Amino acid sequence: MTKVKFFFLLCLLLEINIFHSQIKLENDSLKKYTYLDLKTKFDDYYYRDKINECNQIAHYFLKKAKGEKNQSQIAEGYMLIQLNSSFPNAIKYIDSVQAISKSLDKKTYPAKIYLMRGNLHFKFDHLKKALDDYILALKYAKESKNERQIAFAEINIAFLKNSIGKHKEAAKIFRYYLSNTNALYDIERHQIQQSLVDAYIEMNKIDSAKILINSGIQYSLKNNDQYNYYKYLSLSGYSNVKLGNYKKAENDLLLCKKYFSKDVTDLNMYYTLFVLGKAYIGLQKVDKAVESFTEIDAMVTKTNNSFPELRDLYTYLIDYYKSKNNKEKQLYYIERFLKVDKKLDEQFKYLSTELPKKYDTPNLLHEKEQIINDLKTRKIILYLSIGFLLIVIVLLSFFYSKSKKTEKKHRKIAQDLITSIEAKNIEVSYLETNQFSLQKPETVKSSIVAELPSNVLETDFVIENKDNFIEEVENKSSKTIPEDVVLFILKELENFETKELFLKKGITLASLAKSTKTNTAYLSEIINSHKGKNFAAYLNDLRISYALSKLVTDKKFRSYKLYFIAEELGYNNEQAFSLAFKKKTGTTLSIYIKEIEKTHQSSNNL
Repeated sequence: MTKVKFFFLLCLLLEINIFHSQIKLENDSLKKYTYLDLKTKFDDYYYRDKINECNQIAHYFLKKAKGEKNQSQIAEGYMLIQLNSSFPNAIKYIDSVQAISKSLDKKTYPAKIYLMRGNLHFKFDHLKKALDDYILALKYAKESKNERQIAFAEINIAFLKNSIGKHKEAAKIFRYYLSNTNALYDIERHQIQQSLVDAYIEMNKIDSAKILINSGIQYSLKNNDQYNYYKYLSLSGYSNVKLGNYKKAENDLLLCKKYFSKDVTDLNMYYTLFVLGKAYIGLQKVDKAVESFTEIDAMVTKTNNSFPELRDLYTYLIDYYKSKNNKEKQLYYIERFLKVDKKLDEQFKYLSTELPKKYDTPNLLHEKEQIINDLKTRKIILYLSIGFLLIVIVLLSFFYSKSKKTEKKHRKIAQDLITSIEAKNIEVSYLETNQFSLQKPETVKSSIVAELPSNVLETDFVIENKDNFIEEVENKSSKTIPEDVVLFILKELENFETKELFLKKGITLASLAKSTKTNTAYLSEIINSHKGKNFAAYLNDLRISYALSKLVTDKKFRSYKLYFIAEELGYNNEQAFSLAFKKKTGTTLSIYIKEIEKTHQSSNNL
């Protein structure tokens, strides 16, 4: 929220290395100083808020320059005088500089003129004009390739951004110039650092702010720099308010208030009083907070300065006097809020990100005049909200419909699987009851063999005709594998399936080959040729087929958690099992189990 008093103006005017002069001002002693000495002394006094001494030096400087008819120094003299002048007089002095500058260094002018105008407009809260001036200054500085002026223009634009709440954008510029340019002096770097601290605090990057605050305080103490010390101390107070350390903040800010109170026009006084008020609110010292905010209002009324936080300030005062049933004060601060709100909207050209949640402009107008004004912004927000809501509804409807269709498809697949498995179970039960009668028609047997899961097949049933079987094996198997080896491996695979050895964890082609006393090449070829799939698919299909059947027939197994079901089936984790189940069946495990329960429930009801 802070607006800095020192807008890189003196350094821009002097174009010299800044240092604090140790020479004291004495009557009739200015004649012995050069222009450079006078500028340095002026900066020293200005920096320490010694306005009378500044004015004395500035007027002597201009008189000396005019006496010597030194046009460049006359321009410098006007620049010095305008710093402590009223707005109308300051504009006149800058106009005088502009008239003189036509014959001066084109690398310095006219960018310097627009920088001065921008600083003046910023100081007197004419932010729109300030921004226009800074943009023109940046344009001319780039044309003349004046790196220092480019830096001043961009940094001052960052000050503007920070003052209207665009802290992230401002911080980016501040960080760049704090670490990537040699064109700035220490005094200027500290202004950037202080503004970066303020931006960090507003962005809730308190740790980053604290690092810069501590380094700034150490530098100020080391160089006996009181002004910067109290600037950093006020920022420290703000960071403590953000952290909830209200008592520490109060103590520091009271010291800052005492220091800055000698010049109530100093914008740092606004900052200190506002943050102090926040600290009082945290300490529940309501009357003290009101006192601080009332002081700010009195200052704002005199200077006509404004900043976005005034909305919060007036909202607090309105609530306070509303609780006290003081209608006169309440109405006064409503009027003040509306005036400031209107100015901020006109000045900043955007809807403030800090608009009060409780006392926005239309609500206050309703309280004051009982008239509801149609606000264009609110309508736009309403229409955008409705449009956004419609889009969301359409999207949700689409995804809901899609998910329902998918769910319906999955349920149908699950139902078909359940029906198929139950039918097979009935057939298997029938065959077992009749002891696999060989009098059953051949077509029925072959159909059952083809459809039943491998774990329910019996060797005697499959090998009905050994000669035919051997002939089939010879056709399917590679001629390189002996016939007896093929039969042996198939017998072992049948044993592997019948005894459900595929449920063991960690089964590999190598481990199965070892247990069947063959090699991986033979085993892999037999599985590929006789099972029509590779080993991984073969193993996975056995497990999923087992799971499908087991889930239908075993209620206890269905009640297990997914992890234990996967463990039971030999999978390393539930994710692997879920993916394998979905890939093999086309439905999900959860839907499959639900459909089983529905089927059984329907059967029980019947």
